[in-house]
Amino acid sequence: MKGFLVSDGDLFHMRCCAHILNLVVHDGLKQIDSSIGKIRDSVKYFKGSQTRKDKFLDCVKLVSMGYTKGLSQDVPTRWNSTYLMIESATHYRCAFQHLHLTDSNYKHCPLEEE
Repeated sequence: MKGFLVSDGDLFHMRCCAHILNLVVHDGLKQIDSSIGKIRDSVKYFKGSQTRKDKFLDCVKLVSMGYTKGLSQDVPTRWNSTYLMIESATHYRCAFQHLHLTDSNYKHCPLEEE
């Protein structure tokens, strides 16, 4: 068996392209970590109870948006799920802002710039 691999397998370890992409994206997401944290906390807040979810849906109706996308919760180790969470939250940013004005317990509203 010995001698079948080039350099006895010392050069055999190659990183997967998907893993390298994942590392690069995670490094980039660190730059906006506080904004992502606010979005993540907002989604958790709304999904945490049926009453808060109903309040959110009422705000969606008030700002004349259809609840077609739904809110996504991310899995922090999978950057693509973080992207989907940000995308869904961006769609409902007006509802977040409206709920921030009407619900004193909602403390995680992302700023307009975020």
